[in-house]
Amino acid sequence: MRIFITGGAGCLGSNLAERYLEVGHDVLVLDNFATGHRGSLPDHHPRLSVVEGSVTNRPLVDRLFAEFKPSHVVHSAAAYKDPDDWLEDARTNIEGTIHVVEAAKAADIKRFVNFHTALGYGRPASVPIPVDAPARPFTSYGISKQAGETYLAMSGLPFVSLRLANVTGPRLAIGPIPTFYTRLKAGKGCFCSRTIRDFIDMDDFFSVMDLALAEGAPTGLFNVSTGTGHSIKDIFDIVVDHLGVTLSEPVPEVEPGADDVPAVVLDPAATMAAFDWQPRYGFEQTIRRMLAWYDVNGVTAIYSHLKAPPAVASIQT
Repeated sequence: MRIFITGGAGCLGSNLAERYLEVGHDVLVLDNFATGHRGSLPDHHPRLSVVEGSVTNRPLVDRLFAEFKPSHVVHSAAAYKDPDDWLEDARTNIEGTIHVVEAAKAADIKRFVNFHTALGYGRPASVPIPVDAPARPFTSYGISKQAGETYLAMSGLPFVSLRLANVTGPRLAIGPIPTFYTRLKAGKGCFCSRTIRDFIDMDDFFSVMDLALAEGAPTGLFNVSTGTGHSIKDIFDIVVDHLGVTLSEPVPEVEPGADDVPAVVLDPAATMAAFDWQPRYGFEQTIRRMLAWYDVNGVTAIYSHLKAPPAVASIQT
């Protein structure tokens, strides 16, 4: 395959690039390095091309499609760095997605895989959330990502849009796991929001991706999750145990911020049925595998699409 990965220097994109190169595919990565890192990709690999730029640049996107001639597209590019930068979110997650989708149509690609956020569901009425639950996003990131997916669904392309749980694996730079690991190692304070989330191991994500890229595989919208939810405090406790930290006082727990969701757990039943797929790793094993990777490689960066609740500002100093 000739695989064009947008946002290919991010956590998911770079891991997929490595995987595809290992099995002999040709890979083109487009990334503006706003949240991705060039060092996440192999140096001087004969089957890898890396272009610095943005999906918002339509002439660049069209030129790369014309020159590389991809057979498959993995659309991982997304803006989420600043929750108040609505224009950047709209330009990248909506307009940029349209650029890639229209170029893919013109190139007659075989499969188009899009990554979507569970925040597209907004505040769900109940969990786990089935894939046919209504889209009710209320943050800039969620709204713009939902719009991008909707345009893709209109395109007529052979597409799969994966609505992802929190995927954990090499170079993870968002969420509570790298935050707790970094702060606890440095002897800094932490807080836990009273929220429930689902987590899935990178290897289980890989197994879904292998199925999703296969020619003739099911198309449409799919949740990718183990279907089990756990509190942020559960993660904190595992990190404390892993690092052997002794706490002088219990970790503060705070209510979710205005831009947060109390519980997000995706129901993967339709994905399991359509692809005959099952995740291999449970929650604690998934978190501990992530922490073991940090022990060897460290945490290079931490990003979030959420604002810190005002009540915890003193904890984060």
